[in-house]
Amino acid sequence: MSKSPEQTRKQSITVIGSGIIGLTSAIALQEAGFRVQLYAKEKFGHTLSHKVGAVWFPYTIEPKKKTDRWAAVSYERYKEESAYAEGVSMIPFLNSYKDLSEEEWVKHLPPGTVREAALSELPNGMEKGLIADVPLAEPPRYLPYLFRKFLENGGEFELKEFKTLKDLASLDNWMINCTGLGARELCGDQDLHPMRGQILRAEKMNIPSFADPIRKGALTYIINRSQDSIIGGTDYEDDWNEEQDPKDTQLILGRLKSFGIQSSPQVIETLVGLRPKRKAVRFEFDEEFPQIFHNYGHGGAGFTVAWGCALELAEILHRKISGE
Repeated sequence: MSKSPEQTRKQSITVIGSGIIGLTSAIALQEAGFRVQLYAKEKFGHTLSHKVGAVWFPYTIEPKKKTDRWAAVSYERYKEESAYAEGVSMIPFLNSYKDLSEEEWVKHLPPGTVREAALSELPNGMEKGLIADVPLAEPPRYLPYLFRKFLENGGEFELKEFKTLKDLASLDNWMINCTGLGARELCGDQDLHPMRGQILRAEKMNIPSFADPIRKGALTYIINRSQDSIIGGTDYEDDWNEEQDPKDTQLILGRLKSFGIQSSPQVIETLVGLRPKRKAVRFEFDEEFPQIFHNYGHGGAGFTVAWGCALELAEILHRKISGE
């Protein structure tokens, strides 16, 4: 016998993690009518999500068929939010590529959104590029906005750390695991590993935003935000070093010059974070603890797919709990 909508609305769900995946999951579940509690080891301002550039681009994330769909859904949500949410805007963004047939994300965007860059628009050394108006979510503004929205919707937040899935399951509730790299220890997931990113936050530059993700280990990008610019970066896998590396700073600045950018940016601070990389995003119920749903391992594309994952998650939980 299925539950009535009223019974479903009274269901309580617990989300673990206060980064972009946790916050969007919590809000999507609220919008689906659930009561939501949010637990996290640290508040959003101390998460990886707070440190990143957060421009929309499906980078180093699998499985492609699902992640492209999630990215497309997220694109539409951010586009809608750009009219009212703090820190969200649409910006022109240039991305280099080798083979257009491999750029599956292009097919999931609205017609006319993406165009081939003219030679005059390409930085020095870039052979081919695509330009699209894409969402930019500035973490220092957008994450507080999401957190306030969660609380205003009746959400409850508590700082709390869980060491094992058994501890998590003891809550005797539906639980969403959005712990990012922390899931490696929580779940004993050896497939999950760090992809170290070091970036520079600089005074705003008078250069179009662009990214060149083609060369492994030599990721280069500039993301112009409302008050500053983010310059990156590194993508070192299995590197647990969270300290600033002056050599990486020089590499990042050197790559800018290789693209014909001669002006030296005024660096405000250096940021280091460990992206939660996995062969594929874990988006499923746990086999041993079926009341736990895992939503982690989004690599360098957490902001890009967050809303797509969150809204699909809310649909899955609604069907599961209502018995549809």
